[in-house]
Amino acid sequence: MPDVLSTVALPAFLELFQIQHLLHLLFGVVLGLTVGLLPGLGGLTAMALVLPFMYGMDQTSALAMIIGMTSVVNTSDTFPSVLMGIPGSSSAQATVVDGYPLAKKGEGARALSAAFMSSMAGGVFGAFVLTFAVFFAKPILLMIGFGEQLLLVVLALVLVGMLTGPSVIKGLAGCGFGILVGCVGAATATAEYRMTGGSLYLTDGIPLIVLALGLFAIPEILEVLRTREHIAEKALLGRGWLQGLKDTWIHKWIVLRCSAIGTIIGALPGIGGSVIDWVAYGHVVQTSKDKSQFGKGDIRGVIAPESANNAKEGGALIPTLLFGIPGSGTMALVLAAFTLIGITPGRQMVEENLSLTFTIIWSIAVANIFGAGIAFALASPITRLTAVRYRLLAPFLICVVFFATYQATQSWGDLLTMLAVGGIAIFLKRFGWSRPAFLIGFVLSSGLEAAFYRTTQIYGFSFLTRPVSIGLFILVALTGYMAWRSKTRVSDQIGDMEGKSPRRLPQVLFASALLLVPVFVIVDTWDLRFLGRVFPVTVAVLTLILMIVGIYRLARAPEGASIHYDGDLGLDTTGSNLTLWHGAGILVAFAGLIAILGFAIAAPVFVGMFLFGIARVRWMGAVFGALAMAVFLYVLTNTLDVAMVEPLIDWGF
Repeated sequence: MPDVLSTVALPAFLELFQIQHLLHLLFGVVLGLTVGLLPGLGGLTAMALVLPFMYGMDQTSALAMIIGMTSVVNTSDTFPSVLMGIPGSSSAQATVVDGYPLAKKGEGARALSAAFMSSMAGGVFGAFVLTFAVFFAKPILLMIGFGEQLLLVVLALVLVGMLTGPSVIKGLAGCGFGILVGCVGAATATAEYRMTGGSLYLTDGIPLIVLALGLFAIPEILEVLRTREHIAEKALLGRGWLQGLKDTWIHKWIVLRCSAIGTIIGALPGIGGSVIDWVAYGHVVQTSKDKSQFGKGDIRGVIAPESANNAKEGGALIPTLLFGIPGSGTMALVLAAFTLIGITPGRQMVEENLSLTFTIIWSIAVANIFGAGIAFALASPITRLTAVRYRLLAPFLICVVFFATYQATQSWGDLLTMLAVGGIAIFLKRFGWSRPAFLIGFVLSSGLEAAFYRTTQIYGFSFLTRPVSIGLFILVALTGYMAWRSKTRVSDQIGDMEGKSPRRLPQVLFASALLLVPVFVIVDTWDLRFLGRVFPVTVAVLTLILMIVGIYRLARAPEGASIHYDGDLGLDTTGSNLTLWHGAGILVAFAGLIAILGFAIAAPVFVGMFLFGIARVRWMGAVFGALAMAVFLYVLTNTLDVAMVEPLIDWGF
């Protein structure tokens, strides 16, 4: 232990308080808090937006920014949850149940204060647990070979499929679709091209950034734009800052218990914040003697989910950092970011890079302290900003999404693919198909295929007789059984919160269209060599079977039986005259404008036209918004090595 302290812990501690590290950590915290403030977005969107800018950054700066940003999104998403009754992200659903009633009673400050303190405590607790998990994980890592790595990935996919969303079949099929999309491009074993359709852009596969932005940013922006004319009707801060701090101390055992729940469940790949906060909320309701005020404004109903959702980030880093298996959709992008800056998760993180591991872990604790402090300091002005119409923010967000997408490969294929994925993702969200399962399946696809080939070539099937492999098989069976048993209760709870479900016929038609994907994969790869086709064909057949069973069950279910769910509460419309098709048309029109004028000109023009024509801003305000976007792009291109989308038409100047 003294050797560890002198050679590992002390350097990590000193690195933690380097000025450069702290500044970038603080910058990441500010980014994370900003994204959390915007209803409908979350950690996934934040990571997807900044991932393109990780290229070329030094490891220390990029690492600090990543940790700072992902650690505090669940701190600031409390603002819209408490003050507007809109979950800032999927991790803030349960906070709405008691937080918003407290705000309506004039106790918004009390709810926010308790939420910030319990979030900070949960984040620090998660980092504390992760510190010791590193030592316990080391002997386990040394026992894991290629075969065990393969089974770990399978376990992660099973957990993701069974625990994301209310439908086990939809979750597992979502993983299957993600794996199949991850097979696009050159085959791992034979380098034969698969499912490219002759497109040069697809020969290297679909970039993760493009897929993530299409899956998450586009549907969320359009949903909030369509369903909310105003972010909030009035400010509901009220009183009770000191009382919220006292509440956190009075209920300190709830904070500790729910932090432990968040850390443990966060370490299980695929569950995510959309379930963790409900588990914590259900726990505090079940263990409380007086249940009369839950749902009407009980402070315990705020403290419990807020403690759990911040603690889960430390837990989610356990499989991500030590096993290379993302613990959530956000961690899938964190894993990609680690790879970009030269960090390889796995055994070497506890053998060769233990000091770096400690720096990452302790940065989580510091980021949570920063985040809580900033949230307290900015609570009053932020509360006043909640009255801003969302349509004033939407054009800027759309421009940022298009700009970040183009940084993936700097080709028009990025934008077209993002729009295509976004269009599909709108219906995935609408009909309850788990997008996190899709994304994690995509991220694990190449690793799963490589592990499959390595295991069969080195061990054959003898690895199945190893003790760790047997234990993993038992773990898969037990967790699958428990998840299946608990699925109905979780689905009912979420279904009650969300209200009506979509009609059955559109769901059947959409599922039938998805059925064509595995069929296409089988047909497209059938003529390849055996090693080039065996993996995608196997996954396609399994996905096809799941889809057929799912469609059969859906067709036989009564009207309204399927649940509209993807981790976000349904939002009530407030008189918005924009439909989903209007939103899609706006995006396509912006892409056309870029094709004609190029991004540098099209973005300011789009912002001005949107503000004037859709947000109904006066022409002077629209011009000011356009100029602000032009200045932002000028500063960005002159400070960072980024590229602008060029027009498809050569204007000769």
